[in-house]
Amino acid sequence: MWRSEGARLEWARLQFLLLVYTYLYSLADCLFVTDYFTRTPRKLNAFRSFASVELFHFNVPDDTMIAVWNLITFKEQGGTFGDSCPDRNVTVYFRSGAPPVINPLHTRFPRDTIIPGSFAVTLTWTLPNRTTGVFNVTSPLPGDWFLAAHLPKDDGKISVKGLSEECQYLFQPQLIVQKLIGISVLYPGYFIDQVVPVRNRSVLYKVFIPNYSSSVKVQLVDCNTRNRSTDRCPVTVKVRARAPPLHNSTSRNCREWSSCDLETPLPPWEQWYYILVERNLNNVNVYFRIGVQVKDCSKPSVLKGSSANSALNMPQSFGTAMGFSLSETLPAASLANLIQNSSEKVSVVMSEESIAYLAPTADSNKCWPIRPTLRNELDTFSVHFYIFFGPNISVPPDRAAVFSINLMPVLDSGGVLNMELKLNVSSLKGENVTVFGCLNHRMPLPLSENSTVKCESESIAGFILSVNATSNITKLRIPYPQTGTWYLSLRSLCATEHGFESCNNITAEVYLRSYLTPCINDCGTYGQCKLLRTNNYLYAACECKAGWDGWGCTDNSEAFSYGFQLLSTLLLCLSNLMFVPPVAIAIRSSYLLEASVYIFTMFFSTFYHACDQPGIVVFCIMEYDVLQFCDFLGSLMSVWVTVIAMARLKPIFKQVLYLLGAMLLSMALQLDRHGLWNLLGPSLFALGIMAVAWTVRTIRRRRCYPPTWKRWVFFLFPGTMIATSAVALYAFVETEENYFYIHSIWHMLIAGSVGFLLPPRAKPNVKATPMKRRRGCGYQLCVNEHEEMGLVDPAIISINSICTS
Repeated sequence: MWRSEGARLEWARLQFLLLVYTYLYSLADCLFVTDYFTRTPRKLNAFRSFASVELFHFNVPDDTMIAVWNLITFKEQGGTFGDSCPDRNVTVYFRSGAPPVINPLHTRFPRDTIIPGSFAVTLTWTLPNRTTGVFNVTSPLPGDWFLAAHLPKDDGKISVKGLSEECQYLFQPQLIVQKLIGISVLYPGYFIDQVVPVRNRSVLYKVFIPNYSSSVKVQLVDCNTRNRSTDRCPVTVKVRARAPPLHNSTSRNCREWSSCDLETPLPPWEQWYYILVERNLNNVNVYFRIGVQVKDCSKPSVLKGSSANSALNMPQSFGTAMGFSLSETLPAASLANLIQNSSEKVSVVMSEESIAYLAPTADSNKCWPIRPTLRNELDTFSVHFYIFFGPNISVPPDRAAVFSINLMPVLDSGGVLNMELKLNVSSLKGENVTVFGCLNHRMPLPLSENSTVKCESESIAGFILSVNATSNITKLRIPYPQTGTWYLSLRSLCATEHGFESCNNITAEVYLRSYLTPCINDCGTYGQCKLLRTNNYLYAACECKAGWDGWGCTDNSEAFSYGFQLLSTLLLCLSNLMFVPPVAIAIRSSYLLEASVYIFTMFFSTFYHACDQPGIVVFCIMEYDVLQFCDFLGSLMSVWVTVIAMARLKPIFKQVLYLLGAMLLSMALQLDRHGLWNLLGPSLFALGIMAVAWTVRTIRRRRCYPPTWKRWVFFLFPGTMIATSAVALYAFVETEENYFYIHSIWHMLIAGSVGFLLPPRAKPNVKATPMKRRRGCGYQLCVNEHEEMGLVDPAIISINSICTS
């Protein structure tokens, strides 16, 4: 086992070294910096809902080329290595930008819920005593990364705390990243001379894409090797947003052209855009001039001849609300700055003649004014986004109405983003109008007039909403949304024989509501929304009950019916009526203190279980915590007073022990209500007192106590067997599925055992009659009764009579 584990570790290290060597070879002139991050080991739990998952938060720096997660898992049992613990699979999920939305039990999600599947990876392996898994990501997206780990779902057995040493499965993730230092920065509109030298395989650049950019074009001009026997431009250009390009990124082979370009429409705004130029031939230098052209759609010409403000009924935003537009960036950077920020490692000497500037071009057909929203924070994950002069908005017939929703980094990714759209049917004037909405992240996607309306492209993922006269309300929920700016584009189109076309002179009116909530519909009737924390990161998740399941507790495939819930409640509550016979026996035997304890236990156990039900058949007369404390205290006190009563101590000793037991048990329950020794400790101590008392009586009387065999056969033995059976059911048989009837049987058995074990009424202490005196001479002084009561003057006390006996 250890040999195979060592081989796996060596193979993981070898893979990592190979990746590092590959990048060091391809980018030999660049400087790599290695960072190391680790998290504290945590105990893993069996999966029941996302609330039982252990979540880990990492931050990947910009310009990271390789990210390697080292996943360490080990077992513990009783503070030592868990060699005897069974092997259990551990499942780990990865996602960039927000926690992963997982569904290992394959339950149903609520309606209108989007399941973000991007950047989610599952890694499963079998555990020996200690195992290590390696998961590497080449050119990972920068920013927040989340790992979620859990064990498989268990059988639901309810284990008594402290009965046995529990097997613990601990998980510790570690992150090793290698980021690139000194990446050449390009400026839009500037062309600079570059070269891929022989010692390098590729050259990496990056350019910042501002807001309101409709497309990015990378151009290579005058590309050659200065060798006529080779291809004109033996390079391949690859581009990718936010992270260095991968092998499957958008690319263009420039082998047959001396000048080639690669254009990407709709790039993400306010992000770095990476460009990789790879040399296809060995032993030759490749010379070229590289530049980036960004089409700007924030020019004033967009609004020429239109009354956008009046049509959209609100102030517009071009760059100021959402950041800087291209026209506000550095349009005339000095040549010295350009040379300083360009690649300093290449063997080409920069000069002012080697840099050319080309002004950006405007694109008025892509972008429309964006309406910002006002953020109103009510509570944790309770945020409303208000629209100026809203929430009723007008969607013009000839263009889209675009809105922006800004989610704060880290703060907003642990909740649910909700969108509601309602169409005012009366504003359609009887036309067959459909209002489409596209929700996109980091970049708005314009809706085109086509037979099919799509909200996604090759580089942009999106979600679609639609309302019409038939279905005028739609909702959209995104659990754990990625942070940043979300854009909602609304467009009204009319359905025709040829598909959807622009409507003429019809301005649709819709009601828009967008907000953040901790959970979906507050987890419904059969769930509880819990606010969880991992280090300083907050997130929310539903914990379902009564057999309901799913992300929003809406999957009723295994849910308890109302009749089943009512039956389980009645069984758990009415089973406490078995304490009525012990109460009657105790009162008949003059055990009034014991009877009061049994009544207390019966009352609070009944109403505690009426309040503890998972479904809708619930009745609470006071706070749950108070009911639970009183139920546990009553149960332990019932055992305590019964065993002390069996010892038949003197009343003063018995009362002291009753009072001392009540105080000590209250303290123990405040420390740990579910500990095993809360039940065993008082029981064993009381049994010890009873054994000592019985032993003393046996020695004094020189015969076994209790003296009659009937007491042993018909009371003590059955009572002991019933109590032992109850403890065995409670400790070894009870599970979540059979809890309602096994625990009801526990109530009846414990109450029945008290009726058998409670001793009979104590016989009154009959004083021994004095022996008759011998007849003889004697005198008895008789005092007047009035004198005894003080009614006669003591000075004239006289002897009334002298009686002989």
